[in-house]
Amino acid sequence: MSSNSSLGSLSLTRIPAADEALRSEVRAFLAEATRDMPAHIRARSWGGYNGEFSHKLGAKGWLGVTLPKEYGGGGRSAFTRYVLVEEFLNFGAPVGSHWIADRQSAPLILKYGTEAQKQFYIPKVCKGEAFFCIGMSEPNSGSDLASVRTKAVPNEKGFLLNGQKIWTTNAHHCQYMIALVRTSGTSEDRHKGLSQVIVDLSLPGVTVRPIQDLSGDSHFCEVFFENVQLGSDALIGAEGQGWEQVTAELAFERSGPERLFSSIVLFDQWLDYVRTPQGRSPSAQQLAGRVLTELAPLRAMSVSVQEKLTRGESPIVEAALVKELGTTLEQFIPAAIAEDLFSRDAEDVPVELLMTLKYVTEASPSFSLRGGTRDILRGMIARGLGLR
Repeated sequence: MSSNSSLGSLSLTRIPAADEALRSEVRAFLAEATRDMPAHIRARSWGGYNGEFSHKLGAKGWLGVTLPKEYGGGGRSAFTRYVLVEEFLNFGAPVGSHWIADRQSAPLILKYGTEAQKQFYIPKVCKGEAFFCIGMSEPNSGSDLASVRTKAVPNEKGFLLNGQKIWTTNAHHCQYMIALVRTSGTSEDRHKGLSQVIVDLSLPGVTVRPIQDLSGDSHFCEVFFENVQLGSDALIGAEGQGWEQVTAELAFERSGPERLFSSIVLFDQWLDYVRTPQGRSPSAQQLAGRVLTELAPLRAMSVSVQEKLTRGESPIVEAALVKELGTTLEQFIPAAIAEDLFSRDAEDVPVELLMTLKYVTEASPSFSLRGGTRDILRGMIARGLGLR
């Protein structure tokens, strides 16, 4: 592959020792915090909402860890956060409440926001007191963000917001949304005229409607805006530059360990079973090896993308590759484990393992939807390879 290729730029990267040193303290905390949580609950992890747990992380300084100290952050590297996130996911910690605010919203505000926005929002995120959702997808648009129809029309008070978002994660639990909206032109203008605005979800005219999924959970939502009056200070960055801002933001969303570890609690629980005399079998051992040999290089790729983000680069295509391959593995794990367990005598399989498998199987179709659908990501990768 040419060194000039977008995909030829990933190189092996080691997480710095100073950041690795944090793992033991985090593991001790999480072992205690999740001690009484059954595996089928821990399997929800970044879909699991628990504001009290997020407050505790904020008190320990483990939220906003990469953000400047002057705004209440930790002033540490992105690798510190990577270590934290890996451990949160591996323990199945309920991180869904602060997840988006910590990962995307606060860094976006730091990069593009006004000083007043930074002073108001970022300290709250670092304390686990302000939770954000992302308003990107719309009905009949899917991951085609350029076709956004929701409009924020400038007026004398700021912007008048009308439209609808869908597949908005945890909107019913969040105080704020960062929405991609059209502030000028029409949906036919594609990338032109798009902007990002902060929406206080308690404002009159905002309606949030949770969507129940196959598992019975309701973390996706529909959000409706009917004549919602936003102030002029709702705009993030420059009006009309929303497309550039949101594509850079998506690199943070698509490259992290959360795109690899959505099925990891199930996989670990199944491994514990395979290590027992009744669970061990040649086919199960072969499956365990296959998953690990796919997971290890994917994690290495994810760490490499993290290194590029640390340097201030925007590895959009590389991040799309990690997400596409990562979610494919995430969906393979429950399907393969189900095939293994259903080939055995039912009385030999622990009930809790079956309950975890049930949840992950029901949730797994969403793995390739959230953060960009498979078709969109493959199109981006094809362009990166010069095939489109």
